[in-house]
Amino acid sequence: MSLLHNTLRSQVIQAVQEAGALLTDHEALRDIRSKSATDYVTNIDLSVQTALRDRLNVLAPQVQFMGEEQDNSAIDPARPFWILDPVDGTTNLIHDFQHSAVSLALAEDGQVTFGVVYQPYTGECFTAQRGQGAFRNGSPIHVSPAARPEQCLMAVGTVPGHRELAEQTFVQMRALYEACQDIRRTGCASLDLCWVACGRTDGYLELFLQPWDYAAGLVIVQEAGGAVTAPDGSPLSLLRGGPLLASNGLLHPVLQTILS
Repeated sequence: MSLLHNTLRSQVIQAVQEAGALLTDHEALRDIRSKSATDYVTNIDLSVQTALRDRLNVLAPQVQFMGEEQDNSAIDPARPFWILDPVDGTTNLIHDFQHSAVSLALAEDGQVTFGVVYQPYTGECFTAQRGQGAFRNGSPIHVSPAARPEQCLMAVGTVPGHRELAEQTFVQMRALYEACQDIRRTGCASLDLCWVACGRTDGYLELFLQPWDYAAGLVIVQEAGGAVTAPDGSPLSLLRGGPLLASNGLLHPVLQTILS
């Protein structure tokens, strides 16, 4: 049984929404530092992570904390741990593209048991707890009924931090483009997953993501009736990154065939 009872779940969701409000104040964006040529951290990322880490430590002091902007080597996967991306879509944030999110998951016994993804610009809050369904602002959501690729709108990611994957990425994007109605690239993995969960898109592919990019979205898609795996069908790791394919479930085998 998950340690996340109803009261704690509500408190965690509220904490994510309160911290997420920091993303919408573009005037507060002062410090932008480069972690690599295509990967950035800002004072907003750090402020959101600090605020949520401190709040979660009060709400559930027994739970470990994994965050994008810290060293996570001491995480013991045998014990429960939070998985936080304080700003998913930092490049979007820097450009005031207004398509970024706070993504928080809870991992217990080797699987994600809870996820919340909050888009503060639109006020959309996607949540799921394993075995209890997926929701947007409290209303149930479900994946699309599309059964054929020609019915599908696909989301893709370009893996900007791994340019060595560019050729494979664009070959697979072209294959999806040829088979589907069209493709979209938004720059926020957690929201791409949530859009599969609520049926706005029918699938999503990216050839490298970190656990904090997909952990919350994974359980939201699954609880909405969809599937999330590596493109070869293997399960995703909660401790190390890798490629991801999400779909409404019906399309998973045919998308795997297109990508292979």
